[in-house]
Amino acid sequence: MSDEIHRLRRSLPEIGRGHHNDIHLCEVPPSLAAHLRVEPGTKVIVRFRKAGVLPVVARTWFDEAAIRRCLQNHQPDVPGCLAEGEGFAIYEYAEGRPLSDHSENGKPVDAFQVEALTGRMAMTFQVKARELPRLPSSWPRPGDSQGFWLRQAGHAEWAIRKRHWAEFGALFTDLGMSPDALVRLCERPPVLRPRPFGLLHADLHRGNVIVPAPDSPGLVPIDWELATYGDPLHDLATHLVRMRYPDHQWDEVISVWATVFTTRIGPEAVAGLAEDLPHYLRLERAQSVFPDVMRAVDVLGSRSKVSDVDRAAESVRRALEAAQEPLRLPSVPRTSEITQILFRWWGGRPMAPSGLRTTRVGAVDWDPDHRFPERPEFPASAVGMALVAEGAAPDERIHRGTAHRNVLVSPAEFPFPVMVRRRSVQARPPEGAFLSERAVLLAIEAAGVQVAVPRLLAVGSTYPCDSFAIHTYVGHPDLDRPPEHPTQGLSPGEADALVDQLRALTGVDHRPLDPTADEGGFLARLCAELVAVTRHMPEGALRVAGALGLPDADVLAEILSGLRVTERAPVLLHGDLHRWNLVRRDDELLLTLIDWEKSRIGDPLYDLARHMYLARPEPSTRVRMFERWASGLGPRYTRDHLRDFDVYHGFETVRSAYLDLGREFSGVGVGTPYVKHALTSYKSTVRAALRVLSTWGDR
Repeated sequence: MSDEIHRLRRSLPEIGRGHHNDIHLCEVPPSLAAHLRVEPGTKVIVRFRKAGVLPVVARTWFDEAAIRRCLQNHQPDVPGCLAEGEGFAIYEYAEGRPLSDHSENGKPVDAFQVEALTGRMAMTFQVKARELPRLPSSWPRPGDSQGFWLRQAGHAEWAIRKRHWAEFGALFTDLGMSPDALVRLCERPPVLRPRPFGLLHADLHRGNVIVPAPDSPGLVPIDWELATYGDPLHDLATHLVRMRYPDHQWDEVISVWATVFTTRIGPEAVAGLAEDLPHYLRLERAQSVFPDVMRAVDVLGSRSKVSDVDRAAESVRRALEAAQEPLRLPSVPRTSEITQILFRWWGGRPMAPSGLRTTRVGAVDWDPDHRFPERPEFPASAVGMALVAEGAAPDERIHRGTAHRNVLVSPAEFPFPVMVRRRSVQARPPEGAFLSERAVLLAIEAAGVQVAVPRLLAVGSTYPCDSFAIHTYVGHPDLDRPPEHPTQGLSPGEADALVDQLRALTGVDHRPLDPTADEGGFLARLCAELVAVTRHMPEGALRVAGALGLPDADVLAEILSGLRVTERAPVLLHGDLHRWNLVRRDDELLLTLIDWEKSRIGDPLYDLARHMYLARPEPSTRVRMFERWASGLGPRYTRDHLRDFDVYHGFETVRSAYLDLGREFSGVGVGTPYVKHALTSYKSTVRAALRVLSTWGDR
């Protein structure tokens, strides 16, 4: 029979496509009629399992035919399974068309149909565990609604999220989702009222409901692959979300469901409905984001068009918006930003080992920035290879900072690894007027000074105007080891090397980078930027700031207006020399200075003062660095530095109190080591800032 069914497949009309099956209508030929125990010409449904389909569902049972047999004792019109074989199953045919053909998602459903659907859910619920295939031994006992909620959440974590993280983890992380999002949801389980357990369809959407012919009985549910056994509110929640009712119809559906279940099952089935249903809705939206996103991008193939990526981005955005509240996502990227992420991922996603699924493309189209000449050692062909490798990079090769996403790649047939660097879509607007990092790196290279920085190899953009830069990689030669940062503090030699590089920056011609830099007023600009940031902080952050005693923007501006420092000759500044922006190297320079996105032109004392605030060196190291810095530079760079250092150090303390609070509320960069470190010491930062502000306010 199996061979004959597969031979018939090409001639069978296709009437639908599910996530896992192609669905065909068949009139049983005489040669199969006896085997199926039906009359020749009887209509049946043949479902062919799709090859290489992405398994993104969490099942309780794997024998759908057994579920249908149990159901038919309660609902004889549920189509039964007539036969199964390798890659196919044959089911009885239910006359009619799916509800989705009659009513699109988002449109209201007829009141009679709502009542019929809730009636079916009640009939299904009356099937008890003793009639069903065996449940796993760890299944929660009937009435343990909280245990059932936790089981569903945990099942989604290990059967969906964890199972596919190796392939899709980089994509999810770029979209703003952490790998422990579901785990954190499970760590705060709701307290639920006990309710009786019964059989649940768990996937009752418009495509899984047949509207029969006029002379047939009521609506018929199909596709019982995701059926489970448990709390009836779970079935209601999945139905509400997946049915895509318009918002104004939700109360009607919930009311009808409650009436039907109270009448047919008993009031205990609807106990705690108002309080507990929101918890199941949050769970459904939280766990659905993983299959929804994976399905949206998995259909992209080598023949996909840009418009296909755009449609996938819309689907991904909807899934992220639904999951934002339950998973506590800091923000949802705009559709255009999601498109950028998908385009990179799609362009480099490797072929599956089976060869059956692939989104691999031959090359990534990109537009070079013609202001930057092509490097002979890194030609356009190498750029294309690097961009393909970027999309295929595993999550452990992606280094995410507060403003940039850096992907370590080894382009095919190219002798050395490089870093593809892009602006993070979650990054906030910069809190200052910073220089172009690319222009700064080129200026340092042109100056020929002894400052160790990544070398800029290429600049361009990919669709849609997603700018990138490719740098030399400055980490460990073993690419599986992360770059080594002096997180425990600088050695004496490293402290000397850093000071020497800060002094060498005075040899960079800064005038082409910022022609207005000689106008003075560097501290005043810093103060104005901080006041502007404070004024535009989220409302919630401003309330917390006030409760902590931090002044509002107007009062802060008045306090800062009294600060004065000596004007010193301006130089190129790195602007953000914390420990994770220093990478150890094996030559005489000892340290590479990375991440120049906050570079600016200004007072040379500021770089030293900000580094000492961020890195908190030992007192002996601090004295060593001060003395070496002052002795190696002339008075035009160093005059009054001992007096003015305290001003800059106090300013950085106050600045951190506001910026770290803003990071806590926005969620941007909170996963990076630098921001984590800052937030763990926030209480002491606020205390120190209040002392500084009190001192300045008394002047």
